[in-house]
Amino acid sequence: SVLLEEFKSSKSRRFELSDIVGHVVEFSADQHGSRFIQQKLEAATAEEKAMVFDEVLPQAFTLMTDVFGNYVIQKFFEHGNSQQRRELANLLVGHMLELSLQMYGCRVIQKALEVCDVDQQTQLVVELDGHVMRCVRDQNGNHVIQKCIECVPPDKIQFIISAFYGQVLVLSTHPYGCRVIQRVLEHCTDDQKQAGIMEEILGATCSLAQDQYGNYVIQHVLEHGKPHERSEIITKLAGQIVQMSQHKFASNVVEKCLEFGGPAERQILVDEMLGTTDENAPLQAMMKDQFANYVVQKVLETCSDQQREMLLGRIKVHLHALKKYTYGKHIVARVEK
Repeated sequence: SVLLEEFKSSKSRRFELSDIVGHVVEFSADQHGSRFIQQKLEAATAEEKAMVFDEVLPQAFTLMTDVFGNYVIQKFFEHGNSQQRRELANLLVGHMLELSLQMYGCRVIQKALEVCDVDQQTQLVVELDGHVMRCVRDQNGNHVIQKCIECVPPDKIQFIISAFYGQVLVLSTHPYGCRVIQRVLEHCTDDQKQAGIMEEILGATCSLAQDQYGNYVIQHVLEHGKPHERSEIITKLAGQIVQMSQHKFASNVVEKCLEFGGPAERQILVDEMLGTTDENAPLQAMMKDQFANYVVQKVLETCSDQQREMLLGRIKVHLHALKKYTYGKHIVARVEK
């Protein structure tokens, strides 16, 4: 329209929301118009919001999947009154799956889940029952499932958790699934986690630690899990710490073990790195390795003074030889420091 053209080209005229009456939908679907509405809504009066809302509502469903319009709808979920929020959320009913799998619609759904009352949240999420795994594997839908787990009370999303039982290994080794499992670990009740989720993770510790996505799930448990869960992971990895430290992904897990383990657990790991003979063979191999050298640095950072003295004594024997190796140099620098 002429008005939108004028808005985009005019340097002199300062537009207000009242100036675009009758053109709100058109502005919402335009890059500059959408940004203008979003900014104005943050400080708009109740009357201005009502005017914008009345024009947007009939076209809201179309705007939700629009590259620029979706932001206007999201802003309304944030800055609208509770009545306006409820009316917008009602438009989502019957369309949750379709919108969750859509690039822009999924953002609107996430915003709705953040701000809606529990009764509406519950009404909406139940539409995803039977489609949970499809959403998790989808580049848009996985964000909606994450948001359900973050924002909806755990007792209202048991169907989501139930869909994961027996699938934890598959999910943890999936680029989107591993994020979803981490949200479960953060937000779900102990009962929900103990009913299969945690056992599956702990049972697969060694293979998950070596997986490009699964390693993040194991790291998450080490960082945020209960002490007995952490101990179980460290016990499972004990005996193969040296191999794990030389592995691209598992080495990060070993670093987390050192960071979050207790003194006794740390001692197990240090003993294993030192080996049983005076040759220091495991430690020597680790110091020259592209991944394990970081683990050795992490040991020096996290261990007790007594352990550090002992390690430094063992390392210093090899300092001269280490200078020949690309990765050994990191250790030399750290020791000299």
